[in-house]
Amino acid sequence: MSDSNTTDFTNPSTFILMGIPGLEAAHVWISIPFCTIYTIAILGNVSILFIVKIEPSLHGPIYYFLCMLSVTDLVLSTSTMPKMLNIFWFNSTEIDFSACLTQMYFIHCFSAMESGILVAMALDRYVAICHPLRHSTILTNSVVAKIGLAMVLRSSILAFPYPFLARCWPYCRTNIIPHSYCEHIAVVNLACADTRLSSYYGLFILFSVICLDVFFYHRVIYPDPQGHLQPPHKGCPTQDFWDLRLPPLCHLGFLHSRFLLFHHTSVWPQCALAFPHSHGQCVPFGAPLVTPYHLWCEDQTDPGK
Repeated sequence: MSDSNTTDFTNPSTFILMGIPGLEAAHVWISIPFCTIYTIAILGNVSILFIVKIEPSLHGPIYYFLCMLSVTDLVLSTSTMPKMLNIFWFNSTEIDFSACLTQMYFIHCFSAMESGILVAMALDRYVAICHPLRHSTILTNSVVAKIGLAMVLRSSILAFPYPFLARCWPYCRTNIIPHSYCEHIAVVNLACADTRLSSYYGLFILFSVICLDVFFYHRVIYPDPQGHLQPPHKGCPTQDFWDLRLPPLCHLGFLHSRFLLFHHTSVWPQCALAFPHSHGQCVPFGAPLVTPYHLWCEDQTDPGK
């Protein structure tokens, strides 16, 4: 190990990303599925954006939200995967300190943004199911734009302190990060100071995002006085309601489970060991996976049928 990795310093110019600790010899083989998934995700998300752009019949709220989800997937995966593949293929483990903090911001910002967009898509389906004749007047283009802007502002503001908190700590232990990317807790754990502020803020963001999203889902699917989940409107057929609500609810549950492991890797360390490294690969499939589902939803909720 070089001296530069262990010498005391307060403002490191670079960090060293280890890739997947303990599996360095297999990095080339590990890169094959990662690269394949990333390529498919890029092609899938770009195809969604292209098709929605050229097809006028898809210029509606649900497809605008789907495009937002595709852009989120593209940015989130591209912020991690190119560097990961450089590590796996060329052993290019160094990353500039500022680039590391930038990557950290994009990861946390767009993770929260994706969760919010899924909630917005759930709202769209609720209106389409329970108020089909008023769908186009409730979710106008301006309302969709405002919802999208709110999701961007929420995630941008919540993630904004992450890089500044990480930059303010003195780093005097090592600059080796046992990950494939710059994860917030992994970076601040290298600091030789009391970093509880960063840890508390990370937990605050984690639970505020989850609780806020669950609250909005609760406004769509909420328990009756006996505790049974029912459609919130008498004109909303129960079977249609659950057929169209349950898949995104399960998807959001998976997203929040990943979000929990990703933001607090000391929870269930056996799972977290593998989960953070697949973070940038699981997420890009968000839009391509939900596209067939929403195409089916459109067919089921078309008032003309």
